[in-house]
Amino acid sequence: MAEHEVRWRGGIVRPTYDYVVSALDDRERIRELLRPRVEYTAYALGQLEPGLFERTRWYWAKGDTGTGLVLHSRGGLGDASFAMGDPDAVAAVLSIHPGPGHTYATCQPQHLNALQGVYRLASQQPMIRMIVTAAEFKAASGIPTNGLSGYDIRRINGLYGTEGGPSFYVPEHVEAGIYRGVVIDGRLAAVAGTHVVARQEGVAVVGNVFTHPAYRGRGYATAATSAVTSILLECCEYVVLTVDPKNTPAVKAYERLGYREACQLVEASASRRDVSGLGGSMRRLRAAMRGRNYDGSFVSLRAS
Repeated sequence: MAEHEVRWRGGIVRPTYDYVVSALDDRERIRELLRPRVEYTAYALGQLEPGLFERTRWYWAKGDTGTGLVLHSRGGLGDASFAMGDPDAVAAVLSIHPGPGHTYATCQPQHLNALQGVYRLASQQPMIRMIVTAAEFKAASGIPTNGLSGYDIRRINGLYGTEGGPSFYVPEHVEAGIYRGVVIDGRLAAVAGTHVVARQEGVAVVGNVFTHPAYRGRGYATAATSAVTSILLECCEYVVLTVDPKNTPAVKAYERLGYREACQLVEASASRRDVSGLGGSMRRLRAAMRGRNYDGSFVSLRAS
């Protein structure tokens, strides 16, 4: 495969790059691709767990500008998509495997153009990914926390909904993860939980950290996050979380626990531009026919 430059009377048009796109279903091969960047790929690694892997679709592109990987997953609180690697290789995958009509996308800033070619992105949020290991962790002290279970789901949803937003967590979400809370005068004042606990992959993602507005600034969320992190580090080598870089108090609190910034990323709600999916289906069929001799689908993209 090589760059092709097409000449015509008006000058030189943009070059074309070629890629072979393949579906991946081998856990070990996917793990090999994800593991070198565990701080960024922690969520994707979690999708290799039994019960989750069966709900995923993985695609790998290799071509003139490099390699890229795209994950589409279903379940939990909704559909999600993840991209890593060379942006043009990611664009090659998405051109024929755009995923569900609506998804929650995670990528790095350099992938935004590739995603915007396929999706309408809303609520784009630049974030930083922070990571901690047992050797780096510094537990908070002085504020006791309580373990939470599915029986506490009404209190948990009530806390998350205090600022008017909907909260649709069910007991299974809590039971599948690790949740700790700070209770003041019988009221759940702060909570921290998990998005992913992948014991066999040795990685976990902390999330759903929230404090009731009336109790902020007292260190309750830090205490809950510390408690969750401490439990996770007993079974996972790496624990990560994602935070808005503008939320300076939260960033500083996580840093006091030993978390450090590892990379930047973008999260966004994504709606597929090709609502019917017909365009993607036609491109996928064409690419499959062109790729019969390449053990995959052959995609050509014009350089931006």
